[in-house]
Amino acid sequence: QSYCHRLQHDMYFLTSTSQLNEQVVDKIVLQLNRVYPQILTNEEAEKFRNPKALLHTRLSDLLKHLQKKGDRHCQEFYRALQINAEQLFNDLPSRKILKTPDPTEIDTDKEQYMLNDRGPVFFLACFSVAAGLALFWYCCNSGELLKTQVIGRARRILGFSPIIIGRHVRNICMLYLEDMSRN
Repeated sequence: QSYCHRLQHDMYFLTSTSQLNEQVVDKIVLQLNRVYPQILTNEEAEKFRNPKALLHTRLSDLLKHLQKKGDRHCQEFYRALQINAEQLFNDLPSRKILKTPDPTEIDTDKEQYMLNDRGPVFFLACFSVAAGLALFWYCCNSGELLKTQVIGRARRILGFSPIIIGRHVRNICMLYLEDMSRN
C-alpha cells in the first residue's frame, strides 16, 4: 500500500476534531520544512502555519498538498507524525490495517515461539541428561580409585534429581552406575 493511499485513508481521522492540536501540526510542518530532504518550501510552510486560518483547513490543505507531491512526501509526513505524535500515529486506521495478520502469511515471531514452546523445564531436563552423559564419560575414562568416588557422588546427584530428568531415565542411569561399581 502506497503512502499516498494510506494518507487518503487516514485523512478523515487526522482532520477530525481534537485528533491533532495546533502545536503538533506546527511541529510537523516545521519538520517537513527543515529536515532533509526538505519536503515543504519556506512559503509552503508559512502557508500551512498561518494562525489566521482554521486548523482543520490548514491540515486538510497540507494533506492534499502532500498527496499531490507524491509518495516520498507522504512517507516523510508519516515519519514526522510518528516523531511528534506517536500515540496518534499508532492509532491511525491504516496502521491498524497493517497490524491485522494476513491468514496466508507466516508470522515469523509466532513461528519462532512455536519451535521453542517446551519451556525451561525441558531445557533443564536436556541439560541434566547432557551433564549426566559427560559425567559417565568422565567416569569411564578415569582411574579405578577415582572411579568409585565419582560413581558414589554421581549416584547421590542422580538420586536427588527425579524432577529434572524423568524417572525412567534416572532408573537407567542408576542401574548403569551400579553395574560400573561392581566391575
